[in-house]
Amino acid sequence: MNKNENTGAARPLAWTLLSLSSGVFSQAAFAERQHTVLPEVSVVATQDTSLQGKRKLVTTDSTGLPAAVSVVTADELGTINIGRDISNMFRRVPGVVANNIDQGDTGNGFRMRGFSTQGTHGADTAVYVDGVPQNMPSSQAGAGHGPAFLEWLTPDMIGQIDVIKGPVSALYGDQNRAGAVPISTQSGDVPSSIGIGFDRYNGKRATLVLSGSHAMRPGSEPIRSLFVADIYRTHSYRYDGSTDRDNFFWKLSARIGDGVYSLRLNHYRSESTVAGYLLLGDLQSGKVDPRSTQYGLPGFGSGKRSMFALNRAPAHGEDGWYATLYGEAFERERGIATSSVQHTVGSDDRNIFGGRLANNFTFGDRAALMVGAEVRRDRGDAQRQIWVRGVPTANYINAQQLDLLTYGVFVQGQFKPVEAVKLTAGLRRDWFDYDIVNRKLSAASTDYFSGVTTPKLGAVWSVLPRLDLFANVAQGFRSPAAEQISSSGATGPLGAPGGTIYDVSPSKVKSYDVGFTATPANNLTVTAVAYYTLNEDEIVGQPDGSFKSVGDTTRKGYELEARWRPIRPVSVYASYGQIIQAEANNPLPNTGARLSVPRHQLKLGAEYRQRLQGAQLTVNADAYLTTGIPYYMGTPQTQLRFMPAYTRFDLRAVLDWKQYQLSLFAVLQPHRFSTEAAYGSAAGLLVAPQPKWQAGMAARYFF
Repeated sequence: MNKNENTGAARPLAWTLLSLSSGVFSQAAFAERQHTVLPEVSVVATQDTSLQGKRKLVTTDSTGLPAAVSVVTADELGTINIGRDISNMFRRVPGVVANNIDQGDTGNGFRMRGFSTQGTHGADTAVYVDGVPQNMPSSQAGAGHGPAFLEWLTPDMIGQIDVIKGPVSALYGDQNRAGAVPISTQSGDVPSSIGIGFDRYNGKRATLVLSGSHAMRPGSEPIRSLFVADIYRTHSYRYDGSTDRDNFFWKLSARIGDGVYSLRLNHYRSESTVAGYLLLGDLQSGKVDPRSTQYGLPGFGSGKRSMFALNRAPAHGEDGWYATLYGEAFERERGIATSSVQHTVGSDDRNIFGGRLANNFTFGDRAALMVGAEVRRDRGDAQRQIWVRGVPTANYINAQQLDLLTYGVFVQGQFKPVEAVKLTAGLRRDWFDYDIVNRKLSAASTDYFSGVTTPKLGAVWSVLPRLDLFANVAQGFRSPAAEQISSSGATGPLGAPGGTIYDVSPSKVKSYDVGFTATPANNLTVTAVAYYTLNEDEIVGQPDGSFKSVGDTTRKGYELEARWRPIRPVSVYASYGQIIQAEANNPLPNTGARLSVPRHQLKLGAEYRQRLQGAQLTVNADAYLTTGIPYYMGTPQTQLRFMPAYTRFDLRAVLDWKQYQLSLFAVLQPHRFSTEAAYGSAAGLLVAPQPKWQAGMAARYFF
């Protein structure tokens, strides 16, 4: 709500929090410590029963939550075909849709639990890297409000990925509706290496990893250093698609007194051309070449990011202070072809600074209480402009100068009344204090102030040594986008008359989860979870162009997963997810009710590891099936259709011998016009065609 009179009192609190956060708490700060304190947990089939019994532990680790949590380790990433899109790191996680949209660096395509409010680019899931929030609010160069741009990450930089289903953790704020994904980067405990890779469509990659440690004086704690450089160039299956990407990463970490400190520096640069989407009907009839370009006019994109993150965590145990301080210069541009001569060009030019601070109080192994605060300030320009024949025009869809200040406090507690039972509770209070200068419609310039409170409750019961039950009820939220507060109106020049300010509030969801993890036999683990999510105040665009907090959606589903190691060299996994219901209960006139999310997801995989004459061979095979995605077409757009089933098979073989590593991979997508990236339109289904097969190889030397 537009409550300008409260802003004056709110800003001093925000700046007080900002001054406190000369670091600020972060799950990533926990990650500085968790690899040395906690046993490694892997989401691959090589995991036997590592998650069994972990939920009942009093711990800051994500696997202690009363929820479905998957963990992907650095070793796991080495067995996955990551390729061009880092979103592939989610391939094996149950219930997560990982999209390869092949449209340049436009945000990472993953979603879960029936959420697709802001497309397929990671919104509605709170993503953090080393405690730094990655969702970009009010982005115009991405895909809506809150996309996660993770293209600056490479597998060599990642230490661990946690995928938390549902908004159960109070440690994560904005966009924590479907869940949260905290990612921790590597430190210096990896071997140095140099590598090259090649894949189909002229893909080329060169990597350099330099790791080491240095003590400032004899007997002092060493400073660990990790430097990663990744240079990537590739064309596309589509004639007019290409990506040039450079990533540089440097992280220093050391123990000082009773804390572990780390400083991470990153630089990312990317240039791309994209071929857009084609109508499925035109592809099936042979009217267009699947490798051709939408409108015959390629889109384009570019990005540049320079960032730092400073973290602190306790050197021993989990009791004590956690802190994170971060800053970033963020620039991104994306041009989407809308005709044979015209682009809509979105751009973000933002400077971001923030931090978190928290203290975890432990009471033996029976209880813990974490209390913290965080703040983030985002200043800069966001706009979408019309270009004709490659030249900017005077017409804009929107143009805003943003000063977005968000801050919050949180508390999360754990208590074990008896050895077999753990209770959890959390609470967040977040505020949004915005200054929006509307350069297109000056009358819509405004201050905005609002807040939201989200409680969390959960429980774990170890009924038997090999059976854990868990349940939670939790609320999560998403902030309003700047253009949902300050109107943009029809396409036109800057400084036009008129403009409207909309009375919208942060959108909250309420989620219910119940599940179990069982180990019915040695080397066999089974997990199941059912969820029910309500969202009664979604911000929805109205037929007159306004926005109101009136959307009412329901999501229901369940996920099953089994992991088994029948013999030592072989391990297998299988998961199935079904979304029983994902629909708007009050759809707008002339629109459909069902959300475009898959009704069925099946994932299967196997791994074989064997030592051969001093070498080690690792072979992985994975299969993925996604079906039942509804969409609407026609005028009005109410004719219900279903996207073609999508099937993908991944093969990967890695041979390690002495200091050398050779990798071969293949990706098979047998359905000719089936794709992971598609959306309904009045004319029909628009898809991004994919090749039936891709293959490549990589070689690496360790030193």
